Amino acid sequence: MPDALSDADLDLLFREARSFNGWLDKDVSEDQIHAIYDLLKMGPTSANQQPGRFVWCKSKEAKQRLAAHAMEGNKDKILTAPVCVIIGYDLDFHEHLPWLFPHTDAKSWFEGNEEGRRESAFRNSVLQGAYLMLAARSLGLDCGPMSGFDQDATTKEFFADQPRYRADWICSIGYGDRSTIFERSPRPDFDHFNQLI
Repeated sequence: MPDALSDADLDLLFREARSFNGWLDKDVSEDQIHAIYDLLKMGPTSANQQPGRFVWCKSKEAKQRLAAHAMEGNKDKILTAPVCVIIGYDLDFHEHLPWLFPHTDAKSWFEGNEEGRRESAFRNSVLQGAYLMLAARSLGLDCGPMSGFDQDATTKEFFADQPRYRADWICSIGYGDRSTIFERSPRPDFDHFNQLI
């Protein structure tokens, strides 16, 4: 059995990690972006579906295009971040299952079932987005996940050449400016929202 993470590691990933609203003027390199992806892709998805589709907006022009579809309060969070990722999903992820999950004919599970594919793609791509955040944090970066943008317009803008992809949420990544965050909101105790039976 692997050793448990240290308290310092758990602080980095969970206890001291925050959602940032502003960013220090410090670059996130393409090597760091690749390192984040190389970690997040290792997280489990059902039958290794890997339905997440990611657009890493790093250039000023790409961030401006994305910010144009965001609510006013989110525009600066996108524009000032070193990189902002669009987390989307592929409604036809099952076409890749013959090589992603070669143990059985998993593609046939989803053929002719558009709603089943949508539900599975959504669920598993959200998992991949969470892995993205943990991967970024584990590499010493901060995250600012957000909704508050026009998903349909963003889908048309960034996935125009992939008509079966859908944008779901976005996450800025960089080195967070701690002056831009609020006091941490309450977190419920176990007994509040859990049952152990």
